[in-house]
Amino acid sequence: MTSQTTDRALDLTADPVDLTAALVDVPSVSGDEAVLAGLLEAALREQAPHLEVVRSGAAVLARTHLGREQRVLLAGHIDTVPIADNVPSRRDGSVLYGCGTSDMKAGDAVFAHLAATLPEPRHDLTLVFYDCEEVEAARNGLGRIERELPEWLRADLAILGEPTDGEVEAGCQGTLRVVVRTTGRRAHSARSWLGDNAIHHAGEVLGRLAGYAPRDVDIDGCVYREGLQAVRISGGVAGNVVPDECVVTVNFRFAPDRTAEAAVAHVEEVLHGFDLAVTDLSPGALPGLTAPAAQQFLTATGTSARAKYGWTDVSRFAALGIPAINYGPGNPNLAHTREEHVDAAAIIRCTDVLRRFLG
Repeated sequence: MTSQTTDRALDLTADPVDLTAALVDVPSVSGDEAVLAGLLEAALREQAPHLEVVRSGAAVLARTHLGREQRVLLAGHIDTVPIADNVPSRRDGSVLYGCGTSDMKAGDAVFAHLAATLPEPRHDLTLVFYDCEEVEAARNGLGRIERELPEWLRADLAILGEPTDGEVEAGCQGTLRVVVRTTGRRAHSARSWLGDNAIHHAGEVLGRLAGYAPRDVDIDGCVYREGLQAVRISGGVAGNVVPDECVVTVNFRFAPDRTAEAAVAHVEEVLHGFDLAVTDLSPGALPGLTAPAAQQFLTATGTSARAKYGWTDVSRFAALGIPAINYGPGNPNLAHTREEHVDAAAIIRCTDVLRRFLG
């Protein structure tokens, strides 16, 4: 263990609010999570001897072997977006400010605290603290774990500690990005009739998107609203040239009843006649609320589930056939902001709910 790790040793049995602050105070921007991973690994080995602990790159995994009927997996990413002058953490009354407080070191703190203080949980537990969630999917630590340690991702229910304001958000939307190219003929703008303006041709693309009627889809009582939007447009050569190419980037957020292939086919139908290229595609995740462990968790929370708007790593678990939900103490609207913060009461409330479910 390095001297830096020794100086910053984590106390997993401490108040989870204090533990959240301690996690925030260790910078862990995507790709630079090694120090925090080392601290978590050391703390779990020392303070939770009932757990098997392994390291995978900048990810830390731990699990019980109690022979319980069901296994629950608690997963949280330990990386953050780039720091915006908001580390170290600071407190203002009951509010804790800092990079990653909401997304999602508060959730990590809750999971780590429970791992250390519940030596005899009702369900067998697996903890996965992973790296590189905030960057491109190819670097996501869960993907590496699935390839190299697939047995660690087997469970009857996965709970992802993404910020949900302490509500249960089930499943997630899928996301698809395509680029639409329109072409024309370049000419001098003083003699524009000799050219064919590619930007003008993009007007029909934008018109179809503006007139698009999205679906509302009810799945297990969770209503997912789809959206098809232009998110970027580029074109033009110079101030005196009729452009011969224009590129419109389109994002489709689709309900999880559509497969990835069906989502592509739908966008191709909406934009029939135009040249499309898929640049990003991740399937959604069905709610999975009929699974017994999911029903037990809903009972423990005393609430009903709502649809998750946006894509999260529950999709990875759903693809493995594991029911997965999002549940964490942070406010998702504060994620990635300079003023990111979390209320201490929210951390305590989520800790109590999970302790009731697991203990």
